[in-house]
Amino acid sequence: MGDSSTSLGMTKAADKIIVALDVPTKKHALELITKLQNQIAFFKIGLQLYIAEGPEIVRAVSSTGSKAFLDLKLHDIPNTVARAVESADRLGVQMLTIHLSGGGEMIRAAIKSRGNRTLLLGVTVLTSSTEETLREIGIEDQVDNQVLRLAKLGVEAGIDGIVASPHEIQALRREFGDGIKIIVPGIRPDWSEPGDQKRMMTPREALEAGADYLVIGRPITAHPKPQEAVAKILEEVS
Repeated sequence: MGDSSTSLGMTKAADKIIVALDVPTKKHALELITKLQNQIAFFKIGLQLYIAEGPEIVRAVSSTGSKAFLDLKLHDIPNTVARAVESADRLGVQMLTIHLSGGGEMIRAAIKSRGNRTLLLGVTVLTSSTEETLREIGIEDQVDNQVLRLAKLGVEAGIDGIVASPHEIQALRREFGDGIKIIVPGIRPDWSEPGDQKRMMTPREALEAGADYLVIGRPITAHPKPQEAVAKILEEVS
């Protein structure tokens, strides 16, 4: 153990990191949580794992004492999304994502249906997307403008937090101050491979820019020693 200030810094840094369980089965996910639960409290369940294991994976993650972030990026007609949000709330997830591009009516329906324990997060533009991607779907604006447009739509409807790339953190903070949580994927330490992420930052850069939570997957989950990867990241941001 270091001095109290160092320990406090490590605790605060660890609370800001969410490990993405980018693994194919419950067995793999629980093995990873067992390795990391002394360092990390929050784990994200994405489409791959949820489709493979269903709602039981959320219960399994919660049974370890960890917090569950269900990242399904819901995008459907308002009533369908509202009922899905209710189901997620009954599962006991701490965070749930919807696509803000679903529009104001869908966002409001989702917000109305969520319980007090679920933080509803609005996804703006995926971190794998570029301006070319936006043009392919008929959006001629720049990525950062589209992120702000969708974020404003979400905030006006009452969304709890915004999911955006690290490159939009400062613009979101200028627009909304501290009144909104900012959750940031696209985090890659200098020593890791970028993968399919296009708009990235290191963990330290993203926190200094104003992110509340960092979502980190493959730099940790694909590392031969995940505990060492987490320790390196915590040291960097502390």
